[in-house]
Amino acid sequence: MTLEYDPSVLDGAALDALLYDRLNPWGIADDFYLDLVMGAPSVLDVGCGTGTILRRARAEGHSGRFAGIDPDPAMLGQARETDAAEWRLGTAAEAVWKAQFTLAFMSGNAFQCLLDDATILESLRAVRRSLIDGGSFAFDTRNPAVAEWRNWNPDHSYETTDPLGATIRIHHEAGEPDANGLVPLESVFQGPHWDQPLVASCSLRFIEPASLDALLTAAGFEVADRFGWFDRSPFDPATSAAIITIARAA
Repeated sequence: MTLEYDPSVLDGAALDALLYDRLNPWGIADDFYLDLVMGAPSVLDVGCGTGTILRRARAEGHSGRFAGIDPDPAMLGQARETDAAEWRLGTAAEAVWKAQFTLAFMSGNAFQCLLDDATILESLRAVRRSLIDGGSFAFDTRNPAVAEWRNWNPDHSYETTDPLGATIRIHHEAGEPDANGLVPLESVFQGPHWDQPLVASCSLRFIEPASLDALLTAAGFEVADRFGWFDRSPFDPATSAAIITIARAA
């Protein structure tokens, strides 16, 4: 990361964005999406964040068209340090492309930032418009049946090293979901730069598979494949940690 890192002027949200790649090193989920990207002639990364997957695909020799869209300026600023793709600031619903991609994907559980049915449907329809007929949309979201939010508490803290070499300690604090599946979440950062912890707050939506599939159908998609983990193991509604969907533009 070559963007300026000045901890004295950061709030929790900006710190979370600037440390994102350190907190989320390359793993099996990235391998899953990279494999899909390398097999597609043209790709749209929805919620691209720092652009890690498209940048890796370009470095590995992909020569097709890439575009990425993300609503977070700090994240997108890091992606824009390279010309691996066309980078655009905006939400999924603000995707402007028309029938230009064979694959769209949304990694890192970013789908859970779509907090209500109307936003999900608007976003899915924008992605559908961006794809050619028969194109694919791959994305993941956590399975509410597993209740992963109950592990997001101070007992499960972890550490990273920031760009100045300081040790930053992080933990999460999550509440129980409301009637719409919204889980309130705080990420708490402690380190030598600050007298008080920095806090980044958000909500994540946990959606049931049946509700998800109804929205996909309404947006013009049909489910082609579904997995319970990034090793492509089958989805089990009761035990799978993830709902990994590959939907086809009908």
